Amino acid sequence: MTKKLSIVFLFLLSACDGGSGEKAPNPLHLPPQGFMGDSIKGAALYDQNCLACHGKRGVGTNQGPALVHDIYNSRHHAELAFHLAVNNGVRAHHWNFGDMEPIPHLSPEDVEHIVRYVREIQRESGIQ
Repeated sequence: MTKKLSIVFLFLLSACDGGSGEKAPNPLHLPPQGFMGDSIKGAALYDQNCLACHGKRGVGTNQGPALVHDIYNSRHHAELAFHLAVNNGVRAHHWNFGDMEPIPHLSPEDVEHIVRYVREIQRESGIQ
């Protein structure tokens, strides 16, 4: 229930433009509804953008945590969490690697490809 309230709060917060009259960017950073990521494209994008910190096939490095870890299972970190991390960055909260900076050049579709790849390697490691 708390996750749902957090998502609703984020959505409502994103709908506010602060009275400036400017349209706020989509903080959820999601691809069009029905878009399906491709794990092969995701693997290439992961290697270009994520490997340095999260390691080959998501095993982690001294720069960032392993994504092939049960804490990143889909029940604890839904796909939305990956989109928000790429779009907004992440303050360190599970690990002591420091904050993750946003990666603004990745499109929502790129991130969805990466998520598909990460979920695939998680499944191969027994993480559901």
